[in-house]
Amino acid sequence: MSATIFVIVGAKGGVGSTALTHELAQALAKRRPITVVDADFSARRSIAVLFNAIKPLDAARVPEGNLSVAAAAPNITVLEMAPNIHASFTLKPPQVEAVLTSLNQSGSSIILDAPQPFAAAVRAFIVRATRFILLTEPSLLGATGARAMLAEMSKFGIPLSSVVLVTNQRDAKPELSRSDVERALGIPQLVDIPPKTDRRYSKAIDQLVDYMAGINPINPLELQPSAATPIGDRRFTNMTRRPTGEVGPDADDARVGSSINAEARDTMKASVHAELAKRIDIANAAGVVDQLRMEKLRTQVTDIVAELVGEGSDLGSAEDIARLRQEIIDEALGFGPLEDLLRDSDVTEIMVNSWRSIYAERRGRLELTNKHFNDDRQLRLVIERMIAPIGRRIDESTPMVDARLADGSRVNAIIEPLSLDGPALTIRRFGSDRLTGQALVNYGAIAPQMLDFLRACVEARLNIIISGGTGSGKTTFLNVLSSFLPEGERIVTIEDAAELMLNQRHVVRLEARPPNLEGRGEIRIRDLVRNTLRMRPDRIIVGECRGGEALDMLQAMNTGHDGSLTTVHANTPRDCVSRIETMVMMAGFDLPIKAIREQISGAVDMIVQTSRMRDGSRKIVSITEVVGMEGDVVTTQEIVRFDQRGLNKEGKVAGDFLYTSVQPNCLQRFEEYGVNFDVRALSELGARNVAW
Repeated sequence: MSATIFVIVGAKGGVGSTALTHELAQALAKRRPITVVDADFSARRSIAVLFNAIKPLDAARVPEGNLSVAAAAPNITVLEMAPNIHASFTLKPPQVEAVLTSLNQSGSSIILDAPQPFAAAVRAFIVRATRFILLTEPSLLGATGARAMLAEMSKFGIPLSSVVLVTNQRDAKPELSRSDVERALGIPQLVDIPPKTDRRYSKAIDQLVDYMAGINPINPLELQPSAATPIGDRRFTNMTRRPTGEVGPDADDARVGSSINAEARDTMKASVHAELAKRIDIANAAGVVDQLRMEKLRTQVTDIVAELVGEGSDLGSAEDIARLRQEIIDEALGFGPLEDLLRDSDVTEIMVNSWRSIYAERRGRLELTNKHFNDDRQLRLVIERMIAPIGRRIDESTPMVDARLADGSRVNAIIEPLSLDGPALTIRRFGSDRLTGQALVNYGAIAPQMLDFLRACVEARLNIIISGGTGSGKTTFLNVLSSFLPEGERIVTIEDAAELMLNQRHVVRLEARPPNLEGRGEIRIRDLVRNTLRMRPDRIIVGECRGGEALDMLQAMNTGHDGSLTTVHANTPRDCVSRIETMVMMAGFDLPIKAIREQISGAVDMIVQTSRMRDGSRKIVSITEVVGMEGDVVTTQEIVRFDQRGLNKEGKVAGDFLYTSVQPNCLQRFEEYGVNFDVRALSELGARNVAW
């Protein structure tokens, strides 16, 4: 278990970062254990003073030591890294790593009051931080200091997407507006803290505390970084990322990510990896699942790397050396240059086109990162490290593979000879916290009335298909709909690579299996669907229908297994029906097209269409009911649609969810099952007459 780490960064001295750290810790301690880390080496010991912890910290410190930990208040522990600047010089990375390991095991959340500039001693906390909160003032001086601090953070390899802005408004009339500050810095503002005399002060602190506690997460579709612009007579350098695919003259320097000479860095890496191979059998040890053994291995590797990559050499600054050490550790034990991207909660997709080209999706936008592998061999090693724990393999005979990571992220890899430019890797991330229906409402992806209608459809055991293109949010919304399944029912899930996260207790999860080296032992999704019918399921959830299993799924829906859910790749509800017809034909049975369509009209009750919009956001753009057959045609009626009106000034999709004024046929089903839903709620969306 890893601790949640928040780093409070002051844009300049006197901006109030230490006082804010103190206030946030006190508020968060009412909800969970908190450790406050004082990384200020100026001997002011402000954190110790604010928490009245000077005596306990001094008593806990050993004579030759510097790190000291003491309880300061109920649920609050203070970690003082060094009482003065002289003690900070003796801090060693293994000491800090050991303390951080202990904090991880304790389950305590961490708030770090960061020094200015960052010291190498806090590297262990910085690289594992969940979020950086940059505190500044709404003034020219504050904006200038914040820009300088962002440059300092960039040297540590911290992406802008990990930073949120908090302004501390001490004067009743701020010098700069919120939009001015955001445009100047190119990062979103989360909270504007008014003066303490303002009645909104407590509300602002509560909002920040809720965000840190995970109650009010940032809307990734609303908080878009803005391009930096000049303010007053000051001009600020644009620190936002280049548009997708754009490579400037400094691209090679960005890839290196530090001032270390690229050749010297690669030589040092090769030397250290060779020495690690002599001392530790990393190839076998890296597959260890046991947490304690893994921590011991990480400590061994960290100590060896610290010994071999010493400070004071010609490899660059302390920050450069700290970054180099972390890169070597990630390459030895983790997924190399992908580790930082996997730690970034804003990254929803990672696309490795080749060893030298890695793209990431943040807030629905693709961007070229400054990460890269050393060569094809390292990329291939990382792919094998990802798929080995679940028994998958990739080689010339099986050059494609689907797998999953420990956090549920979906992995697809393809190698030569199918991939002409070397191995290619795609990772679809779902995050550690599953999105709820209310979160989608807050993001504007669906209206609350639509969500309530679909809740009633699930409770009334309607068969629902979620249709959409790649990356449109089908699996995410399938997870949301699954949350409406009753607790007392037996649910069986079937997937190619397990990624669904259900909260119910009575769940059986099945996963398809590829063939072995001899080409035997393959278990397809349609085999699992047929087997599921013998397992007495109340609900069947198929992660995705993409072939002949569609026929088995329709038969299950038509033979008493109502309330089933699945997803299909299609652009519109009508395309979804056609796609199901095609997949049924792939089952290998020569069925008349009319018989297939009768199966579809009898089995499928509702089609929910998801779409990825031009601004990168995802929305439910249509809820369509399958009502029967007219001749040889499956008939449908659209109940709700999203009517797009273009883009607003911020470049975001503008539009409304509209009710088509069609009376759903499923209302009678709601009455039969005693499901509470008033169709008049849909009329609150606004009406639109539809010609069919």
